[in-house]
Amino acid sequence: MPNTENLTLRSDAKHRVSKGGSALVAILRDGASRLLRMRICAVALALFTATHALAQTYPDRPIRIMVGFTPGSATDITGRIFAQKLTEALGVPVTVENLPGAGGSVGAERVGKAPPDGYTLYWGANGAMTINPSLLPNPSFDPQRDLAPIARLLVSPTILAVNNDVPAKSVAELIALAKSQPGKLSYASPGTGTPQHIAAEVFKAQLGLDIVHVPYRGANFTDVIGGRITMTFQNAGAVLATVREGKLRGLAMTARTRSPNMPELPTMIEQGVPDFEVASWFGLLAPAGAPAPIIAKLSELSIRIIADADLREKFGKIGLDVVSDPPDVFATIIRNDTAKWAKVIKDAGIKASE
Repeated sequence: MPNTENLTLRSDAKHRVSKGGSALVAILRDGASRLLRMRICAVALALFTATHALAQTYPDRPIRIMVGFTPGSATDITGRIFAQKLTEALGVPVTVENLPGAGGSVGAERVGKAPPDGYTLYWGANGAMTINPSLLPNPSFDPQRDLAPIARLLVSPTILAVNNDVPAKSVAELIALAKSQPGKLSYASPGTGTPQHIAAEVFKAQLGLDIVHVPYRGANFTDVIGGRITMTFQNAGAVLATVREGKLRGLAMTARTRSPNMPELPTMIEQGVPDFEVASWFGLLAPAGAPAPIIAKLSELSIRIIADADLREKFGKIGLDVVSDPPDVFATIIRNDTAKWAKVIKDAGIKASE
């Protein structure tokens, strides 16, 4: 007959061994976990130190800014003015390279495929960033996916101007004239899919107007001055001087509030067109995946540069308002504008070949 006392002792011993083993395994696991956490922390610290050091030493060689339009265009002129100031601030050459095509999208795509190291940047306008994705869909390039916003820096309202012989001294009178002569009036734009074309289509759709679109290649409104075209929607930088010289009659501008650079022009909203806001903008972007410290450094520096009083005055003379939108705000603007213009393009049936 077995000795129950011995069995109990052996059972207790096994239990203690089992318990001790479990405790040992737990200790080992805890130690391994602590070691893993320490290694993760060490890697994170090393990455942080490396990226921080990268931002401190950046840039150590020339920077290239791509512009998606030809020399002499508004995008080119503003980009070159900004590049010169960035050169002075960073102490390295910042050059502008023109790569026109597809309404600015060719240059944007080139930057999107460049190494994300902060040495290839894009001076972008809203046409390429928010209109072209709907007008010129390109599966291989998506501005929101392939580019990282740095800062939105300039805004240019569109001006609605008419030939001096047009019997309309206000937007309300122009609307009445267009409704009395459906299909008889015409408007010039800098081209299909430009922000100015979009502004005119919003105007037509919102008020139920039948006005013929005459697209040009760039800011060409000589036919409006000559009376062959009734009116034009043009970037303020392109047409403001002509309006002030009295060669065209400016009726309104398309920002939500009056611009300090053209206070004599009322907004479309003031003129009785509710919630009408269409403007061009310019900003700086990098390839997606660029190090966050470099994006932050460029954003802070860009906003500091654009705040310069002399630069504000220089841009103001060509109808541009200065803004200071950091990366997160800029990204939201791009996202919202893209959705907004996609609907306008679809509803108006606008085609790139128009």
